[in-house]
Amino acid sequence: MHDIAKPVSTEPKVKSKRGAWRVAIGGLVGLFILLVGIKGLQISKMMAAGKTMTPPPETVTSAIVKEEDWAPMLSAVGSVSAVQGAVVSTELGGMVSEIGFQNGTLAKKGDLLVKLDASQEEALLRSAEAEQELARTDLERARDLAAKKVVSNSDLDAAESKLRRLTAVVDQMRSNIRKKAIVAPFDGQLGIRQVNIGQMINSGQPVVPLQSLDPVFADFALPQQYFSKLSQGLEIRVTTDAMPGRVFTGKLTAVNSMVDVATRNVMVQATLENPDHALRPGMFAKVEVVLPEKNKTLVIPGSAVSYAPFGDSVFVIEKKKDEKTGKESQVIRQQFVRVGEARGDFVAVTTGLKAGETVVGTGVFKLRNGMAVTINNDLAPKPQLNPTPADS
Repeated sequence: MHDIAKPVSTEPKVKSKRGAWRVAIGGLVGLFILLVGIKGLQISKMMAAGKTMTPPPETVTSAIVKEEDWAPMLSAVGSVSAVQGAVVSTELGGMVSEIGFQNGTLAKKGDLLVKLDASQEEALLRSAEAEQELARTDLERARDLAAKKVVSNSDLDAAESKLRRLTAVVDQMRSNIRKKAIVAPFDGQLGIRQVNIGQMINSGQPVVPLQSLDPVFADFALPQQYFSKLSQGLEIRVTTDAMPGRVFTGKLTAVNSMVDVATRNVMVQATLENPDHALRPGMFAKVEVVLPEKNKTLVIPGSAVSYAPFGDSVFVIEKKKDEKTGKESQVIRQQFVRVGEARGDFVAVTTGLKAGETVVGTGVFKLRNGMAVTINNDLAPKPQLNPTPADS
């Protein structure tokens, strides 16, 4: 009989493989723990170094809080209007036979603008003049006969009445002929003509705009609570988007005698010199009325203010002495302020600052409270009360 083969046991081999895996996994876990420990040690060292490290001071520009005399102003919006302005129209109808101007030119009072055909009126005038001359001859004859008692006084009165009637007819025809020639009623600048030669026009039809441009008016309205502060002769400053960067000055010349019941505003009018005709009637204007009294006002550049929904603030530059080293450095302190009126590049501060304090002038958005700073004003912008940007 043959011996039956017994199966070979694989259990030792499986146990050997499991042990190798356990050793490998344990090695990897140990290596991971070692790396984590090394990285944690590095981070802790960096944090410790960060606590002891002092960042370099930030370079900023500075500005001094100044106390200035600012005259209070009343601001409004209005429009420019002509001292004398009209759209020249015809008083009588007729056909345009002559145009005596070019669009946009200057006109003197009495210059011929448009002439209408008056040939029919001139013919009727000659006939009326002939009848007038005959009536004058008849009147002279009647006077001679009345002196000789040949005709009655009633015949003489009738001859005189006839002459006066025909004289009135002649004067009326001459007036109609003069009205056929449309002339400039005052000195000014002409616009664009609205009629052409050969065109048949009616009475009252516009011919051409005519505007007197020097001086001009600035018309605007102010609330009724300022009525007591308004008087003739106050200085007026006018700016317009059509001439950016330019300020026109004038005088307040008229205050309306009544207040508008709908808006409770009072209409005000100022007169401005306009020698170069830069201002034109109809322009939108921003108007400032300079009141005579002056107020002490703390002023800083507008770029020094950090505007935020929770409150406006500035950074005050102060000197601070290090307790350990005894060295003196400059640090900034955030100070909340309340700002008022802005004029040009400056803004008024009503609360939060004192005259003579130094504040950061530009770049406040990159700063934080307590930072060390150094001041360098070599390239600092120079704020102006009436700035004139180069691109304007």
